[in-house]
Amino acid sequence: MLARALDVVFPRRCAGCGGGPWPFCQTCVRALEAIEPPWCARCGAPSVLEVPRCRDCPPPPIATVRAPFRYEGPAREAIHRLKFTGWRDVAAALASAIAACDDQAPVDAITWVPLSRRRLAERGYDQARALAVALASETGTPVARLLRRTIATGPQARRPGSDRRLAMRGAFSASREVPARVLLVDDVLTTGATAAACAEALVAAGAREVHVSVAARAVRALPPAGRGAYPRVGPRPGLWLPGDHPR
Repeated sequence: MLARALDVVFPRRCAGCGGGPWPFCQTCVRALEAIEPPWCARCGAPSVLEVPRCRDCPPPPIATVRAPFRYEGPAREAIHRLKFTGWRDVAAALASAIAACDDQAPVDAITWVPLSRRRLAERGYDQARALAVALASETGTPVARLLRRTIATGPQARRPGSDRRLAMRGAFSASREVPARVLLVDDVLTTGATAAACAEALVAAGAREVHVSVAARAVRALPPAGRGAYPRVGPRPGLWLPGDHPR
């Protein structure tokens, strides 16, 4: 009831531009770059043809990866609002998109990639945890903190994939008993090095399958392949539209 009352007094704005209706205005919806088949069956990267694995697949032991959007335009802006401005409501909009597009196997629990203590103190909250909690609310799957960061690795955005994998090795450990099937949530996937390091820690603690869901991912450009080839601009069929209120 309090949330509904606040929506009336302080209506939520478009997560992409900050000016239109919630969760994304029509202009931002048209600019969203949805990721959809044909894609890599393992990591969900768009492909000219359906393939079981691809050059962009993250390292093992990740089982699958899915993301609703390419890390461009309104999706990128929404993640930046969540990550750097403290606008936590954006997590609900992005989690709703993740839930709408997710075709991964059932899992026993949802967890997230934890921030370092320093980064958590700087931001005041963990954006990946906010996404995981919102996704748990969407799907009804239990959410639990299963990981802790044991090494503060610093920013990874400008490092190549090989350097990231080396820097992230041993950076995480399990913080409690881990179920057999886990969904790991983060905001963005680039090389997959961070997610793979988390998956290694989860598997070492007893997980048999680790799936990954992110709000957006970096995607290489594909050559033209005729009608239906990536990129597709706009929401995929079945994705919520402006005016819909995430559950």
